[in-house]
Amino acid sequence: MIRRRDFITLLGGAAAWPIAARAQQAGMPVVGFLNANSPEAGASLLAAFRQGLREERYVDGENVIIEPWWAAGQYDRLPALAMDLVSRRVAVISAGSPPAAQAARAATSTIPIVFTSGGDAVKQGLVPSLVRPGGNVTGISFLIDELSAKRLGLLHDLVPNAGVIGLMLNPGFQDASDQLKGAQDAARSIGLKLEVIAARDDRDIDDAFARIGALQVGALIVSSDPFLLSRHQKILGQAASQRLPAIYNLREFVTAGGLMSYDTSIADAYRQAGAYVGRILKGAKPGDLPVLQPTRYEFVINLKTARALGLTIPSGLLAIADEVIE
Repeated sequence: MIRRRDFITLLGGAAAWPIAARAQQAGMPVVGFLNANSPEAGASLLAAFRQGLREERYVDGENVIIEPWWAAGQYDRLPALAMDLVSRRVAVISAGSPPAAQAARAATSTIPIVFTSGGDAVKQGLVPSLVRPGGNVTGISFLIDELSAKRLGLLHDLVPNAGVIGLMLNPGFQDASDQLKGAQDAARSIGLKLEVIAARDDRDIDDAFARIGALQVGALIVSSDPFLLSRHQKILGQAASQRLPAIYNLREFVTAGGLMSYDTSIADAYRQAGAYVGRILKGAKPGDLPVLQPTRYEFVINLKTARALGLTIPSGLLAIADEVIE
């Protein structure tokens, strides 16, 4: 369920801020939750973030206020949202996704920032070192090029006769090139043809599935990207109508009817980010907190969707799945 405050911040309105202003006047810290997703797609991530804060004895509405600001996959909105958080003098900014992290970092060099981001945080210029980030930025970072390769391998194990694999990605997303390289290297190593299907906006998604049909793509990888996640219902509907086996980056796709997903435990990464924010609120300096790299991975399979597609999941895949949805 989306709170009214979440809905207001989706619109970027200042009407949500009287609560935060009163909290600041009472000495209660306000945490800005800047995220590239939509409230619907990011609800589980925000819940995990709150859990991490609770582990440090901070409870939203009791001794801290979390103000979520959602870009709904529109990355060009993030710089203005970040600047607005800075103007409100929040205590800490949590930035989810590389575009949000970059927007927050550009907006302030003093307010602590805790990012949750795919890709190489050093290469992206977020921190000079993972071990000693220094400055006002730290967070959770995971290497998504390796994840793209793993997704392709799992999809190939499921549909070994698919000679053409599609990779849907948003070229405007900061980590798109790393994800593409990981998938290309993996496809080359096993002799598969990889077709890149670009999707920058809603119209592109429709065009992408038309291309998928024309190119006789046998299976699809949907890359990590907040815009694509925010359009997951549209993508799932198109994949189902074409009876197309697909693997996604988050379990949210699979619980909504997608076939498979593989990724780091994004929820756990957000929980860790919440715990880092709690430690900073207690006085820790972000520059002294090393950037964490998650070690937990989640492979989820939806058997109902597999049956609808006429697929039998190999026992080897079932054996390594972290969750099987009946």
